[in-house]
Amino acid sequence: MFSKLLIANRGEIACRVIRAAHRFGIGTVAVYSDADDEALHVALADEAIRIGPAPAAESYLSIERIIAAAKSVGADAIHPGYGFLSENADFAEAVRAGGMVFVGPSADAIRAMGLKDAAKALMERAGVPVVPGYHGEVQEADFLAARAADVGYPVLIKARAGGGGKGMRRVDRQEDFAQALEAARREAQAAFGDGAVLIERYLTRPRHIEVQVFGDRHGNVVHLFERDCSLQRRHQKVIEEAPAPGMTAEVRRAMGEAAVRAAQAIGYVGAGTVEFIADVTDGLWPNRFYFMEMNTRLQVEHPVTEAVTGLDLVEWQLRVAAGEPLPKRQSEIGINGWSFEARIYAEDPAKGFLPATGQLNHLSFPDEDVRIDSGVRQGDMITPYYDPLIAKLIVRAASRSAALARLQQSLMACRIGGIATNLDFLVRLTGEHDFRSGRPDTGLIDRQIEQLAAPAIPGDDALALAAIVSTGLLQPVASKDPWASLGHWQIWGDPDRTVTVDHAGGRSVVTLKARGRDQFAVHAGASTLPVLVLERFEDGARLEVAGRRRALRYVRQGEALTLFLDGRTLLFHLPDPFAGEHSGEAADDEIIAPMPGLIKLVRVGAGEAVAKGQPLVVMEAMKMELTLSAMREGRIANVHVTEGAQVSEGTVLVTLHEEAAQ
Repeated sequence: MFSKLLIANRGEIACRVIRAAHRFGIGTVAVYSDADDEALHVALADEAIRIGPAPAAESYLSIERIIAAAKSVGADAIHPGYGFLSENADFAEAVRAGGMVFVGPSADAIRAMGLKDAAKALMERAGVPVVPGYHGEVQEADFLAARAADVGYPVLIKARAGGGGKGMRRVDRQEDFAQALEAARREAQAAFGDGAVLIERYLTRPRHIEVQVFGDRHGNVVHLFERDCSLQRRHQKVIEEAPAPGMTAEVRRAMGEAAVRAAQAIGYVGAGTVEFIADVTDGLWPNRFYFMEMNTRLQVEHPVTEAVTGLDLVEWQLRVAAGEPLPKRQSEIGINGWSFEARIYAEDPAKGFLPATGQLNHLSFPDEDVRIDSGVRQGDMITPYYDPLIAKLIVRAASRSAALARLQQSLMACRIGGIATNLDFLVRLTGEHDFRSGRPDTGLIDRQIEQLAAPAIPGDDALALAAIVSTGLLQPVASKDPWASLGHWQIWGDPDRTVTVDHAGGRSVVTLKARGRDQFAVHAGASTLPVLVLERFEDGARLEVAGRRRALRYVRQGEALTLFLDGRTLLFHLPDPFAGEHSGEAADDEIIAPMPGLIKLVRVGAGEAVAKGQPLVVMEAMKMELTLSAMREGRIANVHVTEGAQVSEGTVLVTLHEEAAQ
């Protein structure tokens, strides 16, 4: 086994690999950028080396800097994690040229599967079914448009390199093809340095099923069964499960054998995932499934496979990389129980899943029967430079219904304060009918997006509790007196205070009246609610609201207030009473950068007339493209940025004339 392992990654996967290596007694080395100098993976590792500034291109994507770091500490192996350089054949070659072991497949295997067009041709020769489409070398726009017409709409444009949904666009009409092709190429070039694409038939209600495979240097290849990754948004996985619901033994065997053939065709060594798309109608499993691609690395969702097989995939990676044979034969691997993984992100579903940045001023997860894979701690910052993943929450139970119930309960028990998250979205998704019935498909989230991503608007009871918290009356301090806290002493009547709170539904004015030390009458919205404080404790309280017992947790930082109530996360802002009536929202005549990022494309110039909803600027931020559009009809007054510019959050990018265009 190795004596010192460098992990060429960051975040939760770096932490995951470090912990596994420590169980083997292997020394670990973390690398970090300037944005990660106090990150959790740096603290967990035995040694840590700075490799550059925050942008990934100058740090985590720099082969030269990572190799130099490994040599400087005498590392004898490098684990690439996933993302960044994990599927870069040049990196694998550089590791081996430097006299170290690459914990992953050969450079040739990475290249064989790295370009989707070549991989599909290879799979066809190996007898693995592929999705009908075009995956040739000719890349002229008119030629690709003709091939799309031959395949028949809807079609899917896919970058031939990379993964994670980058460079991927669904096109439903021929007249939209040219613009979608341009966007896919631009995104693919930025993400992978390769703008070439392929065209595939788009299946209208497909299931995304992937099979975990493992190979060793002794010619052995096995599969560890399947995962269902159909719940996706913008081709990014949201919740994964193992095994796939409704999968028959016959299809499981056929898909597993096809995945093994795919790995054998390229002499695969290490952990890999063969991804299939299944044409499933009405939730039934036909014998139609097609190869999409092979990821030549560990997957983000590998914990669900670990949960149902009882195996440690990182341990297998290290053993295989050290030259050992696979720990088990195919006949010794089975499925036990059911598992789900949910990805918790710093993002705002109500704003198009816009990634969020800021400090995690409160972070609390369930303690029992739940696995949490995370690369952050309470107090850490979510920066604009990397993927905004906060944690992966993994549950297991004997049956799918029991595991799904545990998943929902565990998500409702999470408390994350200080930053917008997708927690409420995930909780709603666990209650979606088709998902609960075992009939997920890749279009489910898009069909239900209005309900799933609706803003968390507080009810009158939550408004009442937010107002009480804002006064400090729930702090566990014996001397806290409502008559002192709510305002001036009054000779007649109960002391009261009026509190203004902003929230997803707008602005509310709430009136509190003290009826004693622990009793209040609160007028919120259309209700007047009696509130009795039963117990105060740090960051929370037990209360009775209109006769109903409630448990409340909260986090306040400055003007920001987060309530955790009945499994919901509710965000409030307490406006400065002296700041006037301005809500803080941008005027319709300003297009403002919602977060730090790179200006990729400016589509308008001064003086041009624009329609409401017309794309004006394309930004790249946190590994995704954001298209910023006109909020009203008008005429461009000024364009304040140029393509290639780095901008900060709140930068005015484009302004419209005050009067609409005539």
